[in-house]
Amino acid sequence: MVKLREIEEKDNQAIGDIVQTCLEQEGLKMPGTAYYDPYLFSLYAYYQKPDRQYWVLEKEGRVIGGVGVGPFSATGTVGEIQKLYIQKEERGKGYAHMLMEKALAFGKERYDALYIETFASLSDANHLYKKYGFEELTQPLEGTEHSACDTWLLTRFK
Repeated sequence: MVKLREIEEKDNQAIGDIVQTCLEQEGLKMPGTAYYDPYLFSLYAYYQKPDRQYWVLEKEGRVIGGVGVGPFSATGTVGEIQKLYIQKEERGKGYAHMLMEKALAFGKERYDALYIETFASLSDANHLYKKYGFEELTQPLEGTEHSACDTWLLTRFK
């Protein structure tokens, strides 16, 4: 059975490892990606503010994935889906839908829109995002930190 819960401090290493492993598996270990985010192994502390949250998927006592939502713009009106990663062997079981639904519910409560930065090569992920109403943009929103990404998506709530 899989449990979806808020991140705890003990999850920092597991989530950081999952993010880096997933990016390595896709050939995306490069500057300008989440691989090198300075807070990647301290996500618990990063998400301890009212405008952000991170959830982990736990299966049989081990973390297998997660997703976060946090502010994208300084205006506070646009949020971002952040670090949605699931271990490769656990994909295709509906877990990404659990994460997306949780992230969207949180985003709708706090933001006018949610933004995603990703890669065109991650076709399964892009299909998922579009299924949930995200539309592709022709360029990144101003203020992007992940300069290597080549695909940008947005969904508006208001």
